Amino acid sequence: MAEGNTLGGAVISAARRPSGEVDTMRKKLVSLLMALALAVGSLAQTAVAGRFPPVIRDAEIERTLREYTEPIIRAAGLDPTAVHVYLLQSDEVNSFVAGGMNIFFYTGLVVQTQRPGQLIGVIAHETGHIAGGHLVRLQQAMNDSPVEMVISAVLSGQILLRYTRTMEASADAAALGFLDRSHQSARGMLEFLQFLQHQEFIMIGHPNPFLINHPLTRDRIDNVRQHVDQSPYSNVPDPPAWVEQHNRMVAKLVGFLWPFQQVLLKYPESDKSLPARYARAIAYFRGGDLARSLALIDGLIAENPKDPYFPEQKGQILFENGRGTEALIAYQRALDLAPDEPLIRMELANVQVEQEDPALLKPAIQELKEVVRREPREPDAWRLLGIAFGRDGQIGMASWALAEGAALKGADKEARRLASDAMKKLPTGSPEWLRSQDIFTAPKPGEGSGGGGDISG
Repeated sequence: MAEGNTLGGAVISAARRPSGEVDTMRKKLVSLLMALALAVGSLAQTAVAGRFPPVIRDAEIERTLREYTEPIIRAAGLDPTAVHVYLLQSDEVNSFVAGGMNIFFYTGLVVQTQRPGQLIGVIAHETGHIAGGHLVRLQQAMNDSPVEMVISAVLSGQILLRYTRTMEASADAAALGFLDRSHQSARGMLEFLQFLQHQEFIMIGHPNPFLINHPLTRDRIDNVRQHVDQSPYSNVPDPPAWVEQHNRMVAKLVGFLWPFQQVLLKYPESDKSLPARYARAIAYFRGGDLARSLALIDGLIAENPKDPYFPEQKGQILFENGRGTEALIAYQRALDLAPDEPLIRMELANVQVEQEDPALLKPAIQELKEVVRREPREPDAWRLLGIAFGRDGQIGMASWALAEGAALKGADKEARRLASDAMKKLPTGSPEWLRSQDIFTAPKPGEGSGGGGDISG
């Protein structure tokens, strides 16, 4: 494959370069390899094949994950605002830490957890890797090795086996401490490890990606079991509100991601629980049965009039079925109930922009300005803001906003072109002109000190 050829060429040419350049190339190469080997495990193979799992953004699910994560992060002595949790769409059971303080979960892992404590156990374990600086330590060890040895070790898996068993035990120990300090039971963590052990037994010849990244040993399970036997918090139940959030989160993911018949097998018509009706409402929406979908979601709204996420879901159902005016009402109700949810605000603005009503463009711009203030690193919000500015006739502002979005996506050439155009049209020295200048003059990849970016954590 092209990636392999390029990689080999870099190694060969490095032998003929000055030592300073070789050292710089080594650091960049090590960062890349460590990102592939540690952060993603089997994800490296799918990424090379062009199948990198997409990131899922959902206001309700993100709120649930934040509530689960914050007590653990605080117990670890970290700043909750500095740790980011991302959800990747993949059926695989996997999670990892990458890029410093970012935790990634696959949807396949989330839907396999039976209750909050199991997912929180995984969160605590991944936080243990962050608090222990494991990716940094492993990268330092690789930096001390010749480039050829780095490649051989990563590709053969030796570096994972040599270092991560100790790090897994360390992350487990840290996780147990975090759970105790936050007065939570570690029983869910034990249950999930036992689930993985069972999967390992029945999936012979098809290794679980989670177990590739997180080697599972009998000692790990025994140590967690011993802690559960001794901890004063082992019988602390999951908070009822968290149980409801977990059930809704799983139902929502199943409704959106599973085939229609599998959704109905898991949540049959005879199941009148809230999560089951939620999953079926989404499944009917995806299957084109608008009447049944809306009947279910309207029932949920009537029963839960202060819940913002049911009218948000209704807004999506209506908007994607060409009923934009009604969608605006639903999204506005959702935003009124949850004014601090930038994703709901962005959904409302998107519908406003797509109505092709000039009177709605300025309200959409105001909503999107608030979104990018709260989430300045969300490229889709900047892109939508650029579109809104453009349709409102503010071409310089449109170029600036689109340049911001392109820069966040790593489209440097496009970002520079848009920033240059913005600088020609905006008042010199205005805040947007200055930001456009920053984007235009930002170093190209590879320029600057040459130290490389910390992409592996």
